[in-house]
Amino acid sequence: MSQENNERRNADVFGATEALSRVEYAKKETGMEIPIDAVPLPSNGVIYPKEHPLHNADKVEYMAMTAREEDILMSQAYMKNGTVITKLIESCIRDKSIQVNSLISGDRTAIMVAIRISGYGAEYVPEFKCPNQQCGFTNKLSLDLAELPIKRLTIDPVEQGKNLFSYTLPRSKKVVLFKFLTGAEEEAAIKEADMKQKKGIQQNNLVTSKLRSSIVSIDGDEKQGNIIKMIDNMLAIDSKHLRDYIDKNEPGIEMAVDFTCERCDHYGKIQLPMTSEFFWPTFE
Repeated sequence: MSQENNERRNADVFGATEALSRVEYAKKETGMEIPIDAVPLPSNGVIYPKEHPLHNADKVEYMAMTAREEDILMSQAYMKNGTVITKLIESCIRDKSIQVNSLISGDRTAIMVAIRISGYGAEYVPEFKCPNQQCGFTNKLSLDLAELPIKRLTIDPVEQGKNLFSYTLPRSKKVVLFKFLTGAEEEAAIKEADMKQKKGIQQNNLVTSKLRSSIVSIDGDEKQGNIIKMIDNMLAIDSKHLRDYIDKNEPGIEMAVDFTCERCDHYGKIQLPMTSEFFWPTFE
């Protein structure tokens, strides 16, 4: 059965239950309990407008993963168009009025990690190559996802209910208004990068590309063409401070973990590698 037909069948089944939720339907028709839990929102909901379901919400409820969600994870169509995580979250969150793509990346990541824990447990054992170029040994990390710290939003937006923040560049003193990227914006960036890769276009603008995605205005100028020109000519010290400020204050899950190489004892912090083991763990 195709993914589209499968979704239509599910819609028909759950639509026929009228007031019964998916959880209640499962219990009534099969006797199976689907656990429900809530995950804290790193943004505290303060950046979502009043009409948004998560405005000023400090948590969101989700259902535990089932075989239905495993079908989503295995969907080649969703993998190909980069929407597999969006579809997974859509399937698990209880409030179906939430547009998952409207959530900022950090909130989506927190929900994704919680859903993964609900399905396969908190243990995550990815492989990671030692960053020491003279070593390169492949280490197997053993992590507890439930212990990853939540990075709460600690800076105030320029206005309550807006994903918009202010920062004054240290050298030029220009005032930059920036935003944290949403799921829709991240998916668009992934699609653009994939398209360029297929065309053989090498991306050498990783720094300016991120700033272009995040900056909304510079000294009140919101024209995209002018912003691009100013970013390209931004002093390196201003660019570095701005990127550090955005990274430091972006709410989400702390994905940097301590790492010690088993072979050469190289020590440092690494970004948590998102390997296939995250959603397809190997059980012994």
